[in-house]
Amino acid sequence: MSGASAMRAERWGWIAGAVGIIGAALGWVLVPRAFAFGWLAAFSAFSGWPLGSVALLLVHSLTGGRWGDAVRPALVLGALATPLVAIFAIPVILTLPTLYPWARAGVALDNGWYLNVAFYAVRGVIYLVVWIGAALVAVGGGPRMARMAPVTLILLAVTFTFAALDTTMSLEPKFVSSVYGMVAMTGAGLLAVAVAIVIAAPTTPPAIRDDLGKLLAALTMLWTYLDFVQLLIVWQSDLVTQAPWYLKRAFGFWGWVMALVAVGHSAIPILLLVWPQVRKSARALAGVAALLVVMEVVRAWWTVLPEAPAQSALVDLACVLAVGGTGAGFALWRSRTRRVAGVGMSHA
Repeated sequence: MSGASAMRAERWGWIAGAVGIIGAALGWVLVPRAFAFGWLAAFSAFSGWPLGSVALLLVHSLTGGRWGDAVRPALVLGALATPLVAIFAIPVILTLPTLYPWARAGVALDNGWYLNVAFYAVRGVIYLVVWIGAALVAVGGGPRMARMAPVTLILLAVTFTFAALDTTMSLEPKFVSSVYGMVAMTGAGLLAVAVAIVIAAPTTPPAIRDDLGKLLAALTMLWTYLDFVQLLIVWQSDLVTQAPWYLKRAFGFWGWVMALVAVGHSAIPILLLVWPQVRKSARALAGVAALLVVMEVVRAWWTVLPEAPAQSALVDLACVLAVGGTGAGFALWRSRTRRVAGVGMSHA
């Protein structure tokens, strides 16, 4: 990405973020219940970008490979947005009783020892400390990064798994899935790779684009497998604590959204990425990656919004603009002010 392009993208990111924040603020005032769930969906989708970028930077420090060298500037861009996760979590914290049954006074649960506001807050602080520390390690690079990568990756995986359980799975306190965290982690990695490809594909040689396309295909297939395994386990067990979660999402409007995710998040990308011509084409590969970015947002809506007592499409879109636009603008600004090598400059 050239310096001029980065400046334009930063400006448009701030504009989109400002428009989204205004719309989200109006939603908070006018339809507070719809805002709470719309913001949570946008927050859960956005979090995958910086945290997935951090994880991929750490993985590449251990494995090497030209794919990581090609998209490192774009991954660093995502990692620089990690502090925003703490800021974007504030509306979630302020709307806890609206979002989670276990956060309401007088609600007793069998797993109340875990799902309670005090313990939730303690875990949240731990998550944020680990994530910001991991981002500092990943952006720093060098031999120190390679030495710290194994432990940092383990901490990142554990905290991200529990954060996924806390923020979205606990919307239905009785729902249990041992695969849920792995689906969320794979989705974060997939989102980070997809965003990096959208940024880097135009200036990346065809041979390296081919490598990136194969990585994108592999992560898409892994996500599809894990997501299907979760559905299969719930369907086979047919337990009253699990089945209602899918029943809310498999019929009516949300059933159509579920089909859209199956097609746009799995079938189409996998079928297209099988072809070397698609993987080597800058425009085609970036198009598939952009589709996956959009589908990750749709998937977050499908996960969160069926639990909402009230919904507003305009508020949901405003929340996505708020976190996505502000996140992009902030990351580009950080990359420019910190003069991160390769970010905001042309690279081959």
